[in-house]
Parts: sequence; C-alpha cells; structure tokens
Amino acid sequence: MMRIKPNIGLLNALIRITVGLTVLACASAKLVKCPWRQSNFLFVVLGSMKVAEGIVRYCPVTALCECGQEKMQEMKEEIVGQSEMSSYNPS
Repeated sequence: MMRIKPNIGLLNALIRITVGLTVLACASAKLVKCPWRQSNFLFVVLGSMKVAEGIVRYCPVTALCECGQEKMQEMKEEIVGQSEMSSYNPS
C-alpha cells in the first residue's frame, strides 16, 4: 500500500474542496443541458480532481514543484562547492 504524506495545509484543502464542488456542480448542470459538449466533461473531471486533492490533502503538482526545488538546491550547492574547491590563479 502506498503511503501519501499530506503536502497541503488544512485551509488549502478546504478551499480546494469548496472550489472543486462548485466547479463540479456547475459543470454537471451544464453537462446535463448539453451532453455533446466535451468541455463540460473536462470541467467535471477537473472539479472532482480538486475535491479528491482536498480530501486526501495531497497535490501531485505541489509535490513535483517541491521535488524540483530540492533538485535545484542540490545543483546550486554542488556548483558552489566546485567553485570553492578550485581557487582562482591568474598567472
């Protein structure tokens, strides 16, 4: 079983649930009115995804950004470490 560590706060989760349910309600109402429009189905999927993110308190995009920031910090430390090791000698 995969363990998912929450990476968003409680207030952020409540906002995601509220906005997700609002989008889900509007999109599903429009989907009933015009079932041939695929954009409404897309909004239903996006709204339900936001509700799920709020309930689980895990956002994959946030996790990806945090991972990228960690990699950038590691690269920065590596570059600084290399420049300190090689001293400048103009002669």
